[in-house]
Amino acid sequence: MNLNTNAEITWCPGCGNFGILIAIKNAINELIGEGIKKENMVIASGIGCHAKIVDYVNVNSFYSIHGRVPPTLTGMKLANKKLVAIGFAGDGDMYDEGISHLIHAAKRNTDITMIIHDNRVFALTTGQFTATSPKGFKGKSTPKGSIENPINPIKLMLAAGATFVARGYAGKPDHLKELIKKAVRHKGFSFVEVLQPCVTFNNTYQEYNRKVYDLNAEGHDTSSFELAMKKANEWKEKIPIGVFYETQKQVFEENY
Repeated sequence: MNLNTNAEITWCPGCGNFGILIAIKNAINELIGEGIKKENMVIASGIGCHAKIVDYVNVNSFYSIHGRVPPTLTGMKLANKKLVAIGFAGDGDMYDEGISHLIHAAKRNTDITMIIHDNRVFALTTGQFTATSPKGFKGKSTPKGSIENPINPIKLMLAAGATFVARGYAGKPDHLKELIKKAVRHKGFSFVEVLQPCVTFNNTYQEYNRKVYDLNAEGHDTSSFELAMKKANEWKEKIPIGVFYETQKQVFEENY
């Protein structure tokens, strides 16, 4: 199915968002082929470079305000449980402005999928540091380098009670497509962190290409919370991608 729109794509050439766009289009097409009705799919975004993705995918869509994608999708699911609700947010959008909404959506086990475009910089506003920027990051707001340590989104979501926690890489769109499909099929709150290089303000392609490895190809036990927490600490020498943790519990909409 052709999911293209007439909107001009305005991301920088080489932006990691292109990999995410390819992955989500392919994932939606395959999910529709497996029986999900296109009219039941809805995507929403926040504010930032990531947000343009809803202009480029021809399904029901909604622009939220900064950091408010999770409650927007929660409202949609409460109104219509048949909807397949997928949210997109950036690291600044979700881990700075919207972090409380993300935590509460995970705690409630709302039946939505959140895909975070994590380029570790406020790119749309041209280069300020975010909650995931590395210590020492030099940008518009930290010209001498950030003095803060970054948060660990995987550990945060595990601690918050998310029932599906994964990480993908925009440079591996086929792998990311499969993660998105697993996240959408999961009943409950699904969190997919995506390593997304920003070629203009934080080009991490070389680092990620060198470090990333498929966690699940090595036989990782996705039912173990303790092992997921341990793997979430890996970053300096190698970076795991794949499903860290998956479990089942009653979803928010069923309790409501």
